[in-house]
Amino acid sequence: MIKVLVVGESWTTTSIHTKGFDSFITVDYAEGGQALLDSLEKSGFLVTYMPSNIAVNKFPSTLIEMNKFNVILFSDIGSNSILLRPETFIKGQTSINRLDLIRDWVFAGGGFGMIGGYLSFQGIEAKANYRNTSIADVLPVEMEIGDDRQETPQGAIVTLNETHKITNGIKADFPKLLGFQRLIPKKGATVIATIDEYPLLAVTEFGKGRSLAYASDIGPHWAPSEFTSSEPFNQIWKGSVEWLANATKL
Repeated sequence: MIKVLVVGESWTTTSIHTKGFDSFITVDYAEGGQALLDSLEKSGFLVTYMPSNIAVNKFPSTLIEMNKFNVILFSDIGSNSILLRPETFIKGQTSINRLDLIRDWVFAGGGFGMIGGYLSFQGIEAKANYRNTSIADVLPVEMEIGDDRQETPQGAIVTLNETHKITNGIKADFPKLLGFQRLIPKKGATVIATIDEYPLLAVTEFGKGRSLAYASDIGPHWAPSEFTSSEPFNQIWKGSVEWLANATKL
């Protein structure tokens, strides 16, 4: 059975409520990856979910820990959450660079994918900042220097570009997406789907492993429920995980 680690897709919101002379603060916790998690489990994969706040401390710090999984997917979690372990950020001590570790794990045969969002690739105000990490070596795409988000409230059209194992048999029209990351395919990468002429889904091989870039989100606001509840959404992620895990061939 293919084992998948999904990392990210959680946040807290702090609100200040002001009512005339008085005010108070509320805090809410939310997770946004349920559509993807449900889709992966429906496809028969063994899925482990690690929210962003847990990943800071618990994301694997050794190749032995990473080797418990066939595929690792990042979704809407910035590079600092993986880079800055507490011993470094709080105590000023050296620690393992876990993004370098991912690069080495993929090169040795692992499967890594990054899913778009406000804290993916470069992200809002470039705060995700993966362009300046070793993850940039692994991905099949080049990232812009600054904020790479493209908001499309009018809806952006998804087009499948070629026959590939990941998308084999998908014929249905895709609902429109409401935003994505502007990415540039690397030489040798395969662009499987586009959105407004930018890569939406691109893949490549890296050493003995494989990597994938998916330039939009897997939940609101970029991905409406009409998209994440569609059969093509399930087919894409089933095919993507199988391909990353080397369960299918190019």
